[in-house]
Amino acid sequence: MGKGLAGICSFQRKHNPNMEGRETMQTSLKAIAEKAKRFSKYRFQDLYGMLNVNLLTEAWKKLNKKSAPGVDGTNADDYAKNLESNIQQVVDELKNKRYHAKQVKRVYIPKGEGKLRPLGLPSTVDKVVQRAAADILEAIYEQDFLPNSYGYRSNRGPQMAVIDLTKELQYGGYNYIVEADIRAFFDNIDHEWLIKMLEQRIDDQAFIRLIRKWLKAGILEQDGKILHPITGSPQGGVISPIFANVCLHHALDLWFEKVVKRHCEGKAYMCRFADDFVCAFQYKRDAERFYEVLGKRLNKFSLELAPEKTRIIEFGPYQKERDSFEFLGFEFRWGKSRKGKNVVKRRTSRKKLRKSVVNFTEWCKRARNNRLREIFHQLNSKLRGYRNYYGLIGNSASLGQFYYQARRILFKWLNRRSQRRSIDWEEFIKLWQRYQVPRPCIIQSRQMELSY
Repeated sequence: MGKGLAGICSFQRKHNPNMEGRETMQTSLKAIAEKAKRFSKYRFQDLYGMLNVNLLTEAWKKLNKKSAPGVDGTNADDYAKNLESNIQQVVDELKNKRYHAKQVKRVYIPKGEGKLRPLGLPSTVDKVVQRAAADILEAIYEQDFLPNSYGYRSNRGPQMAVIDLTKELQYGGYNYIVEADIRAFFDNIDHEWLIKMLEQRIDDQAFIRLIRKWLKAGILEQDGKILHPITGSPQGGVISPIFANVCLHHALDLWFEKVVKRHCEGKAYMCRFADDFVCAFQYKRDAERFYEVLGKRLNKFSLELAPEKTRIIEFGPYQKERDSFEFLGFEFRWGKSRKGKNVVKRRTSRKKLRKSVVNFTEWCKRARNNRLREIFHQLNSKLRGYRNYYGLIGNSASLGQFYYQARRILFKWLNRRSQRRSIDWEEFIKLWQRYQVPRPCIIQSRQMELSY
């Protein structure tokens, strides 16, 4: 049996030259992960040499091919035309220490409440190299990151964070919540602190120098000005998420686990998704002490709390005035079940629901003159995405509300394709059925909640 499998693998390698490279790459990352798990203080060497053709080719496959191009204007389709030679060229530049990080193109997207969120768009070649480097870092740090960290990690998403937080609040005996917000976190990551943190696991100066190049890369603003950052990692950059998790793992997670919990008289719990986090405490005095020292702890790493978004609230099943808080687009509050029991309820936050309706209205305005087939194809995609995110148990009313608003708004704007009314309600419902628009439904099963 073993010889048979070996023979099959040998045949596949012979007729698929890339297979052996992929297996070698996967084995190398797996070996790194296993060593990182076994030896928590081990510092890895020779990581820079892993940035070879095989690793970069696999990194290319993971990239979002629809993402906007960087300063050089090269998109994924352009890069793919000569993929092998392009990857070989950057590997040669890395090997000969001739690789230079290109400037990061900055764009701004609406954040809500009239604010804009800055995003950084690296060049396509930088995205490929950053993705490969991020794969290496993730192999190491996935063994270090704590279970209460959910953002930008494999098999851990916002729904998992929301479900776990709900269960912990329901059964954990907590009475107080500390809501906190780090002001412009991605813009204020301290480069030197980040390098010190990385060097606790990495003993490869060539790899560290490569990271410094990305951190120091100039930022091209929309008005043509070039900024040379002394802090921060561009939000939207391929490698920025792992940088964020490494930074907050050291600055926040380990401190909370090893210091804060040890000094608490009662139970304490933290749930973090990237730079969004909430903390729960059994006793008020523990919550107050944490609130007092949190800002000082973050200041040590050149990070700052947003005071207007940081507060302590009473959050227990027997509080007279029941308050609520928001996390990852959901509103959490105590309420009564159908059987009269105290339960933690969650629904789409009112702010997020309003923002979703506004965004959907803007899309209808832009898309109303497209072909109906194209409009309904995009509509189905949007509604499925919304349902997949917010379709958690207990949120059916909010889902139905958005579904109702979406149908009403689309009908309104389809009738503004021309100056005359172009479609009545009966025809519209037939189109709705013809294109099999997904219905609002809860996608989370009880088994999913238990498995988390």
